[in-house]
Amino acid sequence: MIEVLKPGFYSTIQDLGRLGYREFGVPISGAMDRFSAKMANRLLGNDLNDAVLEVTLTGPGLQFNCSTLICITGANINPNVNKEPVHLNHRISMNSGDILTFGKLESGYRTYIAVRGGFLTPLVMNSRSMYPNITSSSKLTTHDLLHINEDIDASDRSYASIKLKSDHFENVNLGAFKGPEFESLPAKLQVELESRMYTVSKNNNRMGYQFVETLKNTIPSILTGPVLPGTVQLTPSGNLIVLMRDGQISGGYPRILQLTEEAINVLAQKKVGDPVRFQVKTHGTFANGNRKIES
Repeated sequence: MIEVLKPGFYSTIQDLGRLGYREFGVPISGAMDRFSAKMANRLLGNDLNDAVLEVTLTGPGLQFNCSTLICITGANINPNVNKEPVHLNHRISMNSGDILTFGKLESGYRTYIAVRGGFLTPLVMNSRSMYPNITSSSKLTTHDLLHINEDIDASDRSYASIKLKSDHFENVNLGAFKGPEFESLPAKLQVELESRMYTVSKNNNRMGYQFVETLKNTIPSILTGPVLPGTVQLTPSGNLIVLMRDGQISGGYPRILQLTEEAINVLAQKKVGDPVRFQVKTHGTFANGNRKIES
């Protein structure tokens, strides 16, 4: 059992998502940065879909009431166990009574905490991912109790760790395929879309990211169509909206790009003021939400 002493800015339990329920209007959800979430589970020998704790911007305070192994990946928010610094991307032994806290954010935006065997919050529609009106709570609150499996022998004799390249957090390029309405953009705007830098605005969350800069919209209105995490929509006012893991399942704005899975993970680690740019891939396109490979 883990007790939440303080929840942090926005901390949620996430796995790889709630698949198979989009027809009922249920978003996929899941870890925003799947790369970091999978890495945490992989270092512990967990199943890659085991639930992890996703932490945004500021870390929680967690008291462990049993022994286990943990791993912390993703953004560096200076983690500490009993006020002593611990490393990212390492297996860490936790004993009953130990307290995990965090300091100042140094890089990235979202941190992932995995425990041996995963967090055992209730399964809803085959997923433990928190989402409003689907799960009983949409984020952690003070005094929450998180169930985990106790690991009687939680001493880490393997010293498992990994050193990650900084590219995942420093990369500003977002790879994308052409969306269904991309060709409706005039050639000049197609070039502008890819050639300019965009700045993450304050309007960013698990549902979607927006940017400070706009792109002139000359595309006529479209009927509502299917969208996915990573779909880039262009609003009538020229705002670009990148749908993220909690994004809706359909939308009426032109779908000009579809981010790659890697690009979604990279964008999930960006915060207000961070720059990004789109890199449109020429060897594929998306139609009706499904990738179609061109010869």
